[in-house]
Amino acid sequence: MNTAPTALTPDQARSCLHELTVIDVRTPGEYAGGHVPGALNIPLDQIERALPDIRSAAGRGGVLVVCASGARSENACRTLAAGGVDAATLTGGTGAWAARGYDLERPQESTKPVWGMERQVRLTAGSVILLGLALGEFAHPAFRLLSAGIAGGLLFSAVTDTCGMAAMLARLPHNRPRQADLNVALARLRSS
Repeated sequence: MNTAPTALTPDQARSCLHELTVIDVRTPGEYAGGHVPGALNIPLDQIERALPDIRSAAGRGGVLVVCASGARSENACRTLAAGGVDAATLTGGTGAWAARGYDLERPQESTKPVWGMERQVRLTAGSVILLGLALGEFAHPAFRLLSAGIAGGLLFSAVTDTCGMAAMLARLPHNRPRQADLNVALARLRSS
């Protein structure tokens, strides 16, 4: 069994974008920062809930799954494949799309700056490492283990191409979809 999902380059995806249902699996904050035109925001942790609607859309045409760099969309494609849905991932994600000079849509109501998940992870990891070092210096040397734990987690993340910290940060309120927004995306998916 093939475990790697089909991948489309930004050029390939752009040429057939009008034939595809595009699912953006990033957090709502990342999605608001700019997404592939016409993409519906269904965060990765909501894919299984949306599976029946995505399966129905796949019956009408191709499904393209997009994230920031391609890792989350590959995971989503595997989940969809396990549910009987063939989907492709956008190679390099929205970063590669924008690097090719293709336009990104931004919701009208999105005016405040949005941090991507990778930036949130870097801020959190760096803060916890500095906190561990400072507490290790001024409170008790054992606090340095906090910094070592985060460093170990970052190494594990790089080797496995997963990120537990990102999974935890995705559960914060500013990264969660409002129920109304998710329902609108699912309704659009049903009608596409």
